[in-house]
Amino acid sequence: MKTLYYVLLGISVFVAVVFTGLVFLTGKGDAMSGGGGSVRTTFKGKASFDDQMFKFTVGLAGVFMTLMVVLDVIANQAFTN
Repeated sequence: MKTLYYVLLGISVFVAVVFTGLVFLTGKGDAMSGGGGSVRTTFKGKASFDDQMFKFTVGLAGVFMTLMVVLDVIANQAFTN
């Protein structure tokens, strides 16, 4: 059980680093403008690169939050004997 914890901890650190890098690299500096986070498409219906990166970043955030919950459950079982 402890091995699974450490493997998931390593994966979560990797996801956190990638997530942080994406947020910093794709940030446009308009975070305080109050603009909505809606996904835009072109006239032909294809999503732009920014829209795809937005979806990927949101997905990584979900994966990270899920990993944190799973790590908490595993830590409570593995390290409280």
